[in-house]
Amino acid sequence: MAIEELQEIFDDKIKQEIKIEPKDWMPDDYRKTLIRQISQHAHSEIVGMLPEANWITRAPTLKRKAILIAKVQDEAGHGLYLYAAAETLGISREGMVDQLLCGRAKYSSIFNYPTLNWADIGAIGWLVDGAAIMNQVPLCRASFGPYSRAMIRICKEESFHQRQGYEILLTLSRGSKEQKAMAQDALNRWWWPSLMMFGPNDDASPHTVQSMKWKIKRFTNDELRQKFVDVCKEQADILGITIPDPDLKWNKERNHYDFGEINWEEFRNVIKGNGPCNKERLSARVSAHENGEWVREAALAHAKKRRKEVIA
Repeated sequence: MAIEELQEIFDDKIKQEIKIEPKDWMPDDYRKTLIRQISQHAHSEIVGMLPEANWITRAPTLKRKAILIAKVQDEAGHGLYLYAAAETLGISREGMVDQLLCGRAKYSSIFNYPTLNWADIGAIGWLVDGAAIMNQVPLCRASFGPYSRAMIRICKEESFHQRQGYEILLTLSRGSKEQKAMAQDALNRWWWPSLMMFGPNDDASPHTVQSMKWKIKRFTNDELRQKFVDVCKEQADILGITIPDPDLKWNKERNHYDFGEINWEEFRNVIKGNGPCNKERLSARVSAHENGEWVREAALAHAKKRRKEVIA
């Protein structure tokens, strides 16, 4: 079948909201875009375990410890779902991991910021996972089947994570003066990096237009960021803490909140590898990969032995 005919079939499936499956023909650029997006998403889930795992041993109660352990385990699972989805596009998991470890692959800039106290765990759950949900719920309708199906379970678990974080901050905000100050301080430090999670403004985003034509994305970066701000303002009011943006105010004409300008220079600097914890995060992943080599070798040897036993 000619390329033109294959392209026509592909375009018709996109138009009719029919999922593109791994064995279907797809344009090379569509495949490359998916590999880039899904692998970066997977890397973000894996690296995202690090800021929170740091607090498992220091969680204030046994209940908090158990919940945080479960959350970190969920994030590991999310990474595995996404690596598996990307593998259906013809890239190996080993190849994706190698790209991360050598610094060629990107992950969400938000995970290059430190968690200084327990309130930060609440802020990550409320803001970071909240931003992730805003980004990822539309991906449940992404045009690529394995990606959209993986996102359904991921979003359900992320919803739990967001509620867990908000509950931590709610407890702190209703506690002592010092505890409420901790909640406010965490919001002050995590607010702007959370807004950066949606990516650059639409006029500076190189992939948004095409990704929306292919129905990988359903909303632009700025649309999602605006929805996030609108939701968080009301939630912050319930907490009794203040979003650190003097320009934040309701716009009756737009029926949305106006908000201040993001420091895009900081965003670009973190993306380039110069954030507060970039080197620490990458070093931790490299160390974990090297220390886990014997486990991978043992698992492969065991699988090989089992195959021989089955054949015999």
